[in-house]
Amino acid sequence: MASTLADSPNAKLNKTLLAKYMDLPIPDGKIQAMYIWIDGTGEGIRAKTRTLTNVPSSPKDLPRWNYDGSSTYQANGENSDTYLQPVAIYKDPFRRGNNILVLCDTYKFNLEPTETNHRISCLAAMKAAADQKPWFGIEQEYTLLDHDGRPLGWPKNGFPGAQGPYYCGVGADRVVARDIVEAHYRACLYAGVNIAGSNAEVMPAQWEFQVGPCEGIKMGDDLWMARFLLHRIAEEFGVIATLDPKPMPGDWNGAGAHCNFSTLAMREANGIVDINQAIEKLSKCHEKHIRAYDPKQGLDNARRLTGRHETSSIHDFSAGVANRGCSIRIPREVADEKKGYLEDRRPSSNCDPYSVTEAIVRTVCLNE
Repeated sequence: MASTLADSPNAKLNKTLLAKYMDLPIPDGKIQAMYIWIDGTGEGIRAKTRTLTNVPSSPKDLPRWNYDGSSTYQANGENSDTYLQPVAIYKDPFRRGNNILVLCDTYKFNLEPTETNHRISCLAAMKAAADQKPWFGIEQEYTLLDHDGRPLGWPKNGFPGAQGPYYCGVGADRVVARDIVEAHYRACLYAGVNIAGSNAEVMPAQWEFQVGPCEGIKMGDDLWMARFLLHRIAEEFGVIATLDPKPMPGDWNGAGAHCNFSTLAMREANGIVDINQAIEKLSKCHEKHIRAYDPKQGLDNARRLTGRHETSSIHDFSAGVANRGCSIRIPREVADEKKGYLEDRRPSSNCDPYSVTEAIVRTVCLNE
């Protein structure tokens, strides 16, 4: 018999029991810092906690730490120590008080970046293009799964009704698990993530949240932290949040991470000229961007970018006004006002935002 949400050990726990322990006062001069990092898959998120004796004012005040990289696909057992270097601090919505979440870069034993540490090269690109003020906003789609890996709320021996009523839907017959979405939204706001909104998506059990606008490296930092918070909150509900770009085969929408992008010149009067120039540059580097837009260098996105279900073909570059079947969409109001931003619809839901934003900046701003 297939498992259900009731089979999730996390869902079975009595959550009210935790409250009396979380209400215990922490001794003066002590805080909990949860260090968070990306593992060797380029998609998985890991975390562990340490006690600090002071409240840091910046990541530079935090100690470097280490972990067993052989258990995260980042080292072998004979030389397993891998380093965590703090890069960003967020408030902890679970422990609250002065406790913090710490986003970290990962480094090998010789202090070389691990293969999935894409932040370091992204930061170099952002510094080189800083005078152009690159802004980003990423629309993160995800799907909620039951404990058996099937979309939450779907019939166990069949399928829900065809897509149509679910996008931005309201009602128990149209959306599932809004509790998780609302909890995640509030947690992001509390933590300091620049979350901009959320909505139910086209496929039932699929949702989206938006992060941005963020300038430079902050886009990747905030999105990774928002992803951590999503997985952590879903964990408490006994639900799985997947970023698989095509969680259900067949006539169902996939999941993307559409990236909105602009420079200062694009946002100013007659910026449409710069937007069109950016699109021209992007058109000449389509294959390069496809490789950067999912962890498997296009293999994951090939399941999603089919030219159907509001996607372009992975093989062809296209652009258009208000066209969700294009690689690059120019929003209608941008075309009308002749300034604003463009939307790159190619990144997959499981993309590394550092790789996506770096690729765009290097192509558009740095002419690389």
